[in-house]
Amino acid sequence: MKAIPTGIPGVLILEPRVYGDERGFFFESYNRRAFREATGQDPDFVQDNHSRSARNVLRGLHYQVKNPQGKLVRVVAGEVYDVAVDLRRSSASFGKWVGMTLSAANRRMLWVPEGFAHGFVVTSDHAEFLYKTTDYYAPEHERSLLWNDPALAIDWPVGGTPLLKPKDAHGTPLADAETFA
Repeated sequence: MKAIPTGIPGVLILEPRVYGDERGFFFESYNRRAFREATGQDPDFVQDNHSRSARNVLRGLHYQVKNPQGKLVRVVAGEVYDVAVDLRRSSASFGKWVGMTLSAANRRMLWVPEGFAHGFVVTSDHAEFLYKTTDYYAPEHERSLLWNDPALAIDWPVGGTPLLKPKDAHGTPLADAETFA
């Protein structure tokens, strides 16, 4: 596994070693020892999630104010544009974001540590998205950062308005959001 830094320290793109031939391919999508060696971190994943969404569906930007979740995310069908926003007030990158394409074709994964809002928009006809989390989903502590907050100026690759759940359409701007120390 290869770890590639992004513009925000701690957020990492992970590239697994893929073995392929005329029969197809094989790779370890997660190996605790390889993850630890590549990232220097050893998170305890407690939950796996799987979602399927249609083109232009935007999920996020989600985070939990209590029971914050680190997330290891990847796409197993289709393609998404994935975004992480730093919500750690003590960080030099507070309020900054990184975005990248994750797809079944590039097999890249993204490590989003605790203290970040996370979201993605589907850029293919459909996408299946998997993520491992370091804490359990706690709906009473979940928050949605406003996906199109001008203070963030995220360059989402969508034509027009994306398809959103009401809680995401009416997310909280960064200036009013609950954040981390």
